[in-house]
Amino acid sequence: MGIKSFNPYTPSRRHMTTSDFAEITKSTPEKSLVVSLNKTAGRNNQGKITVRHRGGGSRRKYRIIDFKRRKDDVPALVKSIEYDPNRTANIALICYADGEKAYILAPEGLKVGHKIMNGPNAEVRVGNCLPLSQIPVGTMVHNIELHLGRGGQMVRSAGNGAQLMAKEGKYATLRLPSGEMRMVPIECRATVGVVGNGDHSLINIGKAGRKRNMGIRPTVRGSVMNPNDHPHGGGEGKTGIGRPGPSTPWGKPALGLKTRKKNKQSNKLIIRRKDGKALAK
Repeated sequence: MGIKSFNPYTPSRRHMTTSDFAEITKSTPEKSLVVSLNKTAGRNNQGKITVRHRGGGSRRKYRIIDFKRRKDDVPALVKSIEYDPNRTANIALICYADGEKAYILAPEGLKVGHKIMNGPNAEVRVGNCLPLSQIPVGTMVHNIELHLGRGGQMVRSAGNGAQLMAKEGKYATLRLPSGEMRMVPIECRATVGVVGNGDHSLINIGKAGRKRNMGIRPTVRGSVMNPNDHPHGGGEGKTGIGRPGPSTPWGKPALGLKTRKKNKQSNKLIIRRKDGKALAK
């Protein structure tokens, strides 16, 4: 994948970039694998905004992705690589030998015509999904299960990959993209390879309207508000926030406060945090 830039015929076009979509081979999704996507604009079932700065955006359909990869020992052929508006990664349409179709995350290097397979008997090859117990140490993997049978939950965004560092007893140790070292049950499945579309992080949005098309509304800084609207507000001109640390609009500590529970059950599975420190037991 490459990055496409534009001639600056308007100020907003000057720095705007986008993907060149060179990997995309099909522009319309498989009808049997899409469902309508209702918008909530960040509101819960009571109509109250629980997630701010959401709303609007282009209409889109949700592509049903097979994160579980439970159809074992049946070879599948990659039919197309497609764009998915619901995620940063591209997706691949695969067709199994028995005619069933499914969408999977498209790893780097997967091309139309490649054959892939799921299950313990599959080869260790890009796009194949198998238990961590069957994958050699040092292999890069993605779409990793945390609980057996629940489907891939970790390492699913564009350009990400986790490295299998060790296997011991009932657990495999993975180095996640954040740098965290974590143990995962060794029978959980993962897909071999790194998620494709790695240049996604280099794209420059360029203008506010493009962000609105994504369904993201403007965010106003607290420091430019009045004191009755935000704890950071008030003062003459540009002033400090007047507090020991940054706060949310409701006065709670923000930006850097660790919110993970000290007695969380899965703490024992984290060997090293992403900041390089061992997690307190």
